[in-house]
This record gives sequence, C-alpha cells and structure tokens, in this order.
Amino acid sequence: MVRIEIDRHRCEGHGLCEQAAPEIFRLDDEGEVELLVPEDIVPELRVQAEAGVRVCPVAALRVRR
Repeated sequence: MVRIEIDRHRCEGHGLCEQAAPEIFRLDDEGEVELLVPEDIVPELRVQAEAGVRVCPVAALRVRR
C-alpha cells in the first residue's frame, strides 16, 4: 500500500493531477487539491495515484511507500 501526501503550501491548483487521476484527486472550489480516497491508497489505484503525482509541476504531491 502507498500513501499520498499533499504539500498544500506548494499546490498552485494547476489541476494536472485531477486530469491524470480523476478518481483520486480533485480541485475544490478554492482551487486546492483534495483526495477523493483515503491517504492510504489501495493497490488497485496505485498506478493512477502515481500518475497524478508525477504530473504535478510544483511537486506538491508525494508517494510514500
């Protein structure tokens, strides 16, 4: 299982994570990223979660194993 961490101070609301993995990430009304699933990602969503983290242009998302 992997864990997603969000650095809310770095997030600039680009939304690329939401585009890459809409089942995991979403921008709220303030333009800040939020998780749609628990921080501990089940194995079935791992690839999508990593894809969303990888596209963040300001490195606000991180995967912890």
